[in-house]
Amino acid sequence: MTDTRGPQPQYEGYATGPLPGEREPAPGQAGPYHPPQAYPSPPGGTQGGGRSYGGQQGAGTAQATRRPRTGARTTPRTRKARLRVAKADPWSVMKVSFLLSIALGICTVVASAVLWMVMDAMGVFETVGGTISEATGSNEGNGFDLQSFLSLPRVLIFTSVIAVIDVVLATALATLGSFIYNLSAGFVGGVELTLAEDE
Repeated sequence: MTDTRGPQPQYEGYATGPLPGEREPAPGQAGPYHPPQAYPSPPGGTQGGGRSYGGQQGAGTAQATRRPRTGARTTPRTRKARLRVAKADPWSVMKVSFLLSIALGICTVVASAVLWMVMDAMGVFETVGGTISEATGSNEGNGFDLQSFLSLPRVLIFTSVIAVIDVVLATALATLGSFIYNLSAGFVGGVELTLAEDE
């Protein structure tokens, strides 16, 4: 093959001088070469189990200065909601009032029976009945007999009749009250309620 590039120029620096590995050290340099360090090492070396003086020490200082505030509020705020009862369903009001009035009637009958037995055990009917018999009696016959008139069966029957009347009246009045409330809520907006969470 024929070299057609012609004579190549010779660089004087590499042609006449020694190679980089063959150069002699400068007079002012003595000992091994140490490259410059990005962060100077501390005098006592690493501290805290190998933690360096650079970015890790800065992170540790930042974590040490971040302390929770002692005066911070720890109790959560109570949330409140303001609601308005716009309408009461008459059918639901009638059902609830009917059940409540039945429960109230049963409690009335039971309370009357217990009260009668307690008063009979204490002798109230006998004492009061004797006084009324003497006051209303005459030579021809005895007076008014309170014990036979206020017997337990009569008291229970009378109380049951009152309980039934109470059931009917309470249910009707509650249903009528729901209609009246709906009419008034259409004009004034209804009852407003403020609800809050339990602390």
